[in-house]
Amino acid sequence: MDINPPPPPWWLSGWRRLILPALPLVYLVYLIASITQNSRGAAADAGYAIVAAFAVCWLILVAIAPKAGPWFWVFYGLLVALFVAELPFGRAASFVLAVFVTIVTVIKLGTWSVPVVGVLTLAALFLPVAIGSWHVSLVGSFDDVTPIAIPIVAIVMLGLMQVVRSNQELARTRAQLARLAAENERSRIARDLHDLLGHSLTTITVKSGLARSIGATDPARALSEIAEVEALARRSLADVRAAVAGYREVTLSGELAAGRELLRAAGITADLPRATDVVEPAHHELFGWVVREGLTNVVRHAHATSCAVQLFTSRIEITDDGSGLDSELDLLDSGSGGASGHGLSGLRERVGAVGGVVEAGPMRPRGWRLAVCLPDGVGVGGLPGGVGGLPGGVGGLPADGGRR
Repeated sequence: MDINPPPPPWWLSGWRRLILPALPLVYLVYLIASITQNSRGAAADAGYAIVAAFAVCWLILVAIAPKAGPWFWVFYGLLVALFVAELPFGRAASFVLAVFVTIVTVIKLGTWSVPVVGVLTLAALFLPVAIGSWHVSLVGSFDDVTPIAIPIVAIVMLGLMQVVRSNQELARTRAQLARLAAENERSRIARDLHDLLGHSLTTITVKSGLARSIGATDPARALSEIAEVEALARRSLADVRAAVAGYREVTLSGELAAGRELLRAAGITADLPRATDVVEPAHHELFGWVVREGLTNVVRHAHATSCAVQLFTSRIEITDDGSGLDSELDLLDSGSGGASGHGLSGLRERVGAVGGVVEAGPMRPRGWRLAVCLPDGVGVGGLPGGVGGLPGGVGGLPADGGRR
């Protein structure tokens, strides 16, 4: 994922970005002093004009150096030409311009600038010595340190550029992490809303249908069912708000109690455990989600008459005697059935996050089995990671084949 770096800080934006590159230009006073000493009349005016043009060209180059393009090399060539043209007027002090050339070269080329820096350093070291007329100068003290200043400035700029690149990469990484965190949060909310609303709306539908069917013959019970529907709707609204806020808590015992009522209302015989102490405490919330998704699917899709839940230390198993291979329900596990395929997919995400395995498939001669095995659990028959004594599958079928 390509993440653009954040905008520069306020002190590097707008006109302020010219302040830092302009500060080193104060050292041009040494060159101006040398021009004043060594040139007269039109020659001095030409020297001053070259200094001014060099300063403007330097500011332009620093502004466009980070960007690729032919214009950089046009101004770079102009900068070097101005430096060379200044030598007759500023003499040895003109090598202060080589420091500026070094800075721009390092900004653009990085470590590839070493040959250019070497040439500039050698020129600053030997050329003033070779030309005898340059030996007398008011600014000789600065001329002497220029050959040292050029490589030192190059090294400092290389380190600074590395820090800048590291900060940009850190900014990109932070932006990417923030985007991934936002995407993960959206996925969590979508998964929680599916699980919460799928179960709650199924229960509301079943209870509303039951109340309608018995309304004429048993008004009192119908009113009781409607009251439960109202209470469930209120709880569902609170659950949705909690899920969005990230505070939704699912408990195994609570889901078993809710599932027992859901199966009763659907006319399905329920064989659910009332005690959950056999399960590791750390697995209660995850197994609560398994019960919620599994029993919701039984009511919505299985056409079953009975359903059972078995609990183990690190494994849970839900079975029913329903249709098992209903073609409509095959879409649920394929991921291509839109919202209907999100339940088992979301469950696999939850279980996979803790290293567990979801196993789902039809039973023979009919029925369906959903099992979740966590890393420290063993399958039925003492085989790790398997159900019904068959590693990696259920009833002899692959672990991810089936209806929901």
